[in-house]
Amino acid sequence: MTTTTTESPLLRMTQSTPTCLWNDSADPRELAEAISWGAVGATCNPVIALAALKADAPTWAARIREYAAQHPTATEDEIGWAMVKRLSVEAAQLLEPAFERYDGVNGRLSIQTDPRHYRDTETLIEQAVEFGSLAPNMIVKIPVTAAGIEAFEEVTYRGVSVNATVSFTVPQAVAVAEAVERGLRRREAEGLDVSRMGPVCTIMVGRTDDWMRVSAEKDQITVDPGITEWAGVAVFKKAYGIFQERGYRTRLLSAAFRNHMHWSQFIGGNVVISPPFGWQKRLNASGIEPTHRLDDPVDPRIVEDLYDNFAEFRKAYDVDGMTSEEFTSFGATARTLRQFLQANTELESFVRDVTLPNPDK
Repeated sequence: MTTTTTESPLLRMTQSTPTCLWNDSADPRELAEAISWGAVGATCNPVIALAALKADAPTWAARIREYAAQHPTATEDEIGWAMVKRLSVEAAQLLEPAFERYDGVNGRLSIQTDPRHYRDTETLIEQAVEFGSLAPNMIVKIPVTAAGIEAFEEVTYRGVSVNATVSFTVPQAVAVAEAVERGLRRREAEGLDVSRMGPVCTIMVGRTDDWMRVSAEKDQITVDPGITEWAGVAVFKKAYGIFQERGYRTRLLSAAFRNHMHWSQFIGGNVVISPPFGWQKRLNASGIEPTHRLDDPVDPRIVEDLYDNFAEFRKAYDVDGMTSEEFTSFGATARTLRQFLQANTELESFVRDVTLPNPDK
């Protein structure tokens, strides 16, 4: 049974704390309901876009056929990305009231740059500027690779709000925040407005946990059950403390949910929590009270176990655990990029099945 709005822990969170709720989906139907629970943002990536198109396949198939007829030389890839842009623009329209209410800091739709360009700074910059112009309330996702770090500064300087993605670690989050600060300072030095910009840095906390579990299997590491489920929480809280201490203007965003702690442990600070729609329904039905827990430290014994047993956790937890050149080879980064790249391939296949149906089926 769906929890009513008045019973929603998510709504209570958004009404009683500075913590913001974003919807980890650009599906207009899901986003509309999430807005009723206080959501003031949403996101799209290749996996999310493909799922949204498949969820309403008849509508999107008609749009694909229409676009293909109007653009007879367009490739399947070009048609697919045209649909991603259209999906994102339509979702952004639902967030316009929040965008005005929050003076641009919230009310944004995150649209992701093409994952195939994760090594190409100039193309990331070019695409980010293009995507940022699709609607006034766009925020553009760029992966936290070495090329992405270079792009963050320039894109921010050009006035595009960014959402750092494919990010799992403290060194990645700090590198993003430093790059964004450089871009903001360049704008300010030229008298350009930054007041309506809303940069965020995602930490895909569940994927941090996933990578620790994979590492445990690969390296034959044995720890108490449940220890790895705290890895992403520990990383996020460590990064949040550093952001507060250094006064970064980028907000942290929790994504890639695997358990309720990826929501409940981060409530209370000026951060964004972005659960998938399915997780929002689960959290609303959970009965968990949305109280301030972000400043509560992770049990030091858990952090010690992770730190002593997992070299990969040390890379993720220490500020200097990795250089920017090492970000792409970090296991969680490589796994996620490969998934996004595969989704891009599947998006082309989805388009192909509409524009060139398989005659053998």
